[in-house]
Amino acid sequence: MTPEPPPTPAPTERAVDYKGAPLDAAKGPGLGCFWIQVTVLAVVVVLTPLSASWEWPIPVTIVLLALTLILLLFVGQTVIFLLRLVAADRRATGRRRPLQSETKTVGEIEDESGGDTGSEPPAVRE
Repeated sequence: MTPEPPPTPAPTERAVDYKGAPLDAAKGPGLGCFWIQVTVLAVVVVLTPLSASWEWPIPVTIVLLALTLILLLFVGQTVIFLLRLVAADRRATGRRRPLQSETKTVGEIEDESGGDTGSEPPAVRE
């Protein structure tokens, strides 16, 4: 059994490229991985200063501090990836209008004017 190729986006969809190919949610970390990283980071952030005040051995405190920095890097990169997935999903599904908005959104105003908003912002209705 050969794996099926990934579906190509419809012509109306704008694919978001990531390293030269369309962004695929299955290739990166998921939301579960993110929450595990955030939980471990929260524990380490609390434990690091406590280890210094409780006078734990210096190497333990150093390892906790290094672990904090490494986890900050991973959590930050995971957040960026997940935000790119949200952006890709929004671009694929088109514009969404706020449910109870009585005025036009900035995107709708730009669409009506052909993308050129001019040098002055539109007047705000109160």
